[in-house]
Amino acid sequence: MKRLLTLLLLVGISFSAVADEGMWLLPYIKKMNQKDMKAHGAKLKAEDIYSAKKSSLKDAIVVFGGGCTGEIVSPEGLLFTNHHCGYDAIQKLSSVEHDYLKDGFWAMNNAEELPAEGLEVRFVRHIFDVTADIIGNIPSTASNEEYMSTADANKRALIEKLEDEYPGMQIIIPGFFGNNQFFAFVYEVYTDIRLVGTPPSSIGKFGGDTDNWMWPRHTGDFSIFRVYAGKDNRPAEYSPENVPYKAEKWLEISLDGVEEGDFGMIMGFPGSTERYMTSYEIDYMLEVDNPQRIYIRGERQAILRKHMDADQAVRIKYDAKFAGSANYWKNSIGMSRGIEKLNVRDKKAAQEAEFQAWANANTLPEEGFIDALRLIAESQTEAKEANATLQYLSEAFFQSVELVQTMFGMYNPELFYKDYDEATDRDVAKRMFTIYRENNKHLPSIYAKIDAEFGGDSDKYVDWLYDNSKLTTYEDFLAVASLPAEEQTAVFTNDPVTELATSIINLYRELVPAVQNTSALYSEGHRLYIKGLMMMQPDKAWASDANFTIRLTYGNVLPYSPADGIVYNHYTTLDGVMAKEDPTNPVEFTVPERLKELYAKKDYGRYADKNGDLPVAFLVNCDITGGNSGSPVMNSKGQLIGLAFDGNWEAMSGDVAFEPELQRTIAVDIRYVLFIIEKYAGAEWLLEELTIK
Repeated sequence: MKRLLTLLLLVGISFSAVADEGMWLLPYIKKMNQKDMKAHGAKLKAEDIYSAKKSSLKDAIVVFGGGCTGEIVSPEGLLFTNHHCGYDAIQKLSSVEHDYLKDGFWAMNNAEELPAEGLEVRFVRHIFDVTADIIGNIPSTASNEEYMSTADANKRALIEKLEDEYPGMQIIIPGFFGNNQFFAFVYEVYTDIRLVGTPPSSIGKFGGDTDNWMWPRHTGDFSIFRVYAGKDNRPAEYSPENVPYKAEKWLEISLDGVEEGDFGMIMGFPGSTERYMTSYEIDYMLEVDNPQRIYIRGERQAILRKHMDADQAVRIKYDAKFAGSANYWKNSIGMSRGIEKLNVRDKKAAQEAEFQAWANANTLPEEGFIDALRLIAESQTEAKEANATLQYLSEAFFQSVELVQTMFGMYNPELFYKDYDEATDRDVAKRMFTIYRENNKHLPSIYAKIDAEFGGDSDKYVDWLYDNSKLTTYEDFLAVASLPAEEQTAVFTNDPVTELATSIINLYRELVPAVQNTSALYSEGHRLYIKGLMMMQPDKAWASDANFTIRLTYGNVLPYSPADGIVYNHYTTLDGVMAKEDPTNPVEFTVPERLKELYAKKDYGRYADKNGDLPVAFLVNCDITGGNSGSPVMNSKGQLIGLAFDGNWEAMSGDVAFEPELQRTIAVDIRYVLFIIEKYAGAEWLLEELTIK
């Protein structure tokens, strides 16, 4: 127990903090961050940000969909998030006749708001430190297997207990610091979410893939939704009788703008970082993981783009899919570039050498710290080939070939086929079959069929597959689904897609044991390494890796210099939008005529800055990652000044190692958001709900 208490002290209470780096757990803000935040300009108390007893800023921040953040901005459940976060919902509501991606959409009253089927919003209602409940009864000499099995059993028991205490709520208990600490999160999930407004992609996605992760940026990356509830204000399935959610907390909005040096903080749900990644893991990332992802997705995206450019209907179907794939594709490119350019691997290796020297001198062999790095190294080498093949199977087949995805259940067949194009998927499948064979020695058994029956020509096999499957059209699917159960099962069992999916799954299962064996090595090594680091440097403020739980990060509005002789300003204006217009690249750099008219007249209203310009985006040196998209950027008073939507290209290694001189969060200025709502869209009725200071 003494060791446990020592660890809790280390991970929960530190006496110094670094503003720029760190995605901080809300329950420890008062102990760890309040003094430092005030030094950087914050005027809020810790209880204003997070309180277990009363309403706080935390209650206005929500999980939006499956991987973004949103914020409540009115007492009527109005919600702001990024355009790219709402993209999938907007796409699903679009058609050739009503292309909300291209043209935008603006409800002019509550009755015109559009239900976004399948979209959900989650509020964090309670947060508990449950470390003692999860690992308090585990001996310090326990094996990793005993440690994890006991922790898992304790977690299941606690979840059941909390589900009884909080009926209807969602309970999640993730691990922190390599499973050395645990928190329970109680969520309330709302599923009646409606689209209120979105600018056209020419504003919300201005710059497209070219500007993605780049600064200077001129993207109006926002969309507006509303949370609906039953008459009791509790979650309810969609019904015309539902009413706007009555928020207990919403964000005020400031039009004061930003100046260099101003305090800025971001609260949201960062998805995943790997700040404790070792040099061994970096080697695998640079040699295998990122190169494979970049290549496979690049090949698929080229095919999607060809079909999207040729057919407007296909473009609508695949816009969201393409954007999702391209975002992580470019992220992987930037990640590899940043790690190599900033010499991250060698910095990690130096830290590991320091750790090993400390472990050898200050710990006993039976404690495990001496072997921590060895275990991690072995986990990366022993299953390297199996991991590489599994990634190829996932990227090339499970994620790329949609016909294969039908074998693993369709959430909503109607929506699946609405956004499916057989010709596009057929072309993708042909390319994936070719590149998989070219780059892997472990082949699914279907390749034997291709060799025996199609002369090794995978294109011929793919044509036969799509020509004979009953899953390529919604009509064929419905015809089979309407058959009696036994006949239906027989048809699907004998469908050639079943044979293909089975062959892929069988190979997947063959390879998984090798990975599972090394996963245990990594789990133990990773846990001991992080625990040892905190013991080695007990006075350092340690921040846990992101795991899609609510965090606070803070810093200041700052410019940066990406290279010698280059200095980037901390903000951009509408002037830059006009300068970037490119008729030769209409997909990415089109400026709507209405926006040109407003620009020509300088009709910016109250949203102009002190120079008479219209601000578009700004920089703040906060520590964010994927999942923070849509997060509110707040000023020293906790007022909304922008929406975080991207990081900068020069610091793409930030998920592995924070680079304080280079790392910046890119945010759309709230003044640009409100300008688009009022002046461009004429949706002034929405502004009446907002609390604007």
